[in-house]
Amino acid sequence: MKLLRTLAIAKLFLALLFVTTLLSCDKSDGGESYTPDFIFTEDVNDANKIVFSNASTGAYLFMQYDFGNGEVSEKTRATTNDYTVFYSEKGDYQVDLTLWGLNNELSNNKVVSKTISIQNDVFVADFTYSIDNTKPNFVTLNNITTGNYDRISWKYNEKEITGDDIDQTEIYLHKAGTYDVELHVYKGDVEKILTKQIIITHDDPDYLDNMTLVWSDEFDGTSINTDDWTFETGASGWGNNELQNYTNGDNAEIVDGKLVITAQKENDNKVAGSYTSTRMISKGKQSFKYGRMEIRAKLPSGTGIWPAIWMLGENISTVGWPACGEIDIMEYVGYDPNKVHATVHTTSGSGSNGNGSSVALSTAEEEFHIYGLLWDEDEMNFYIDTPDNITHTYAPNTKTESNWPFDKEQFFILNVAVGGNWGGAQGVDNAIFPQSMEVDYVRVYQ
Repeated sequence: MKLLRTLAIAKLFLALLFVTTLLSCDKSDGGESYTPDFIFTEDVNDANKIVFSNASTGAYLFMQYDFGNGEVSEKTRATTNDYTVFYSEKGDYQVDLTLWGLNNELSNNKVVSKTISIQNDVFVADFTYSIDNTKPNFVTLNNITTGNYDRISWKYNEKEITGDDIDQTEIYLHKAGTYDVELHVYKGDVEKILTKQIIITHDDPDYLDNMTLVWSDEFDGTSINTDDWTFETGASGWGNNELQNYTNGDNAEIVDGKLVITAQKENDNKVAGSYTSTRMISKGKQSFKYGRMEIRAKLPSGTGIWPAIWMLGENISTVGWPACGEIDIMEYVGYDPNKVHATVHTTSGSGSNGNGSSVALSTAEEEFHIYGLLWDEDEMNFYIDTPDNITHTYAPNTKTESNWPFDKEQFFILNVAVGGNWGGAQGVDNAIFPQSMEVDYVRVYQ
């Protein structure tokens, strides 16, 4: 009986030893049962395209390439896929192929690395530039890119030049300063950018003369051009507790080549809707970024009247006010006659904290004056009648999203409000109506 018990224990020990050995063999075999490998060849038509083929042996679960140029394949079960990879720049690239074993554990995966050598760049982006001493604000750019590419473009000062026949092109930089000029070269999905700095030593004294008229409304037709303007309507107070109801064009007409916006009294109650007027906007129809904007106008008079010539960012529907930016080219409140105002509103300062100036203009109600804006990527200069009569400058030293949303397009607004927080600060005199703002033209030069 004791012998039988001993034999049973011995058999159990041998069985455990066999299982342990088997498991050990399985683990070892699992670690050695596959070998990663791949081969690579040049594409017959393009030496910068390399074709990678899997040459691994054994049983494994997943494979993945890192091609050394920032491109990585998906982790896939497929073992027969070939990959064609484009290398745009000459140099040596380490390519890794990783295999995951049947247990799919990262700690037990295997990697093989090989180096491929690309002998040539697809293209080498380059350009030269020259400045004519007789025209020191005009720069001639010459594309001297070598190699095989599809197209180019130029970018400078928030402008872009695209199209055919632009290997040599002239750009205009009206202010003294250092400018980054970029040459963009494209081949399929590959883009290379070369940047050079160009120094302009003098402001162009003929800057304004070099501008051309890009859009205008001379109001010389028989009716308001709804291809350029939309009438905003309603008596909501417009965020300023204003009292007028803006109508769908009933308070605006063309008379003798001028736009006439007339505020009318409807009743004596001095509440919202007691007056009608017009608010015209060019949103979605005529919007601009940078340039010289001029509006020639004659202003209404009387306590409670509040005409304005201004601009808002086209993105107001998405970012809201004042993040979109507001440019008040001209505002006028009738209770404070013969004084016009120019103001900029941003997230960093809006409403009564806007950045602006006020100047005396004794004939604002009796005569037409030009209310102008010179706007570029650096600053805004407001003026009356001539560009050398600057009334306000807005130019933050350090531009941020909150103080300079003016790198995007803005649209025009022409309106005559009645009452409101500012226009109605001293009430409304019902005896003044009707009152009209006359606009001779709106012009934009760039």
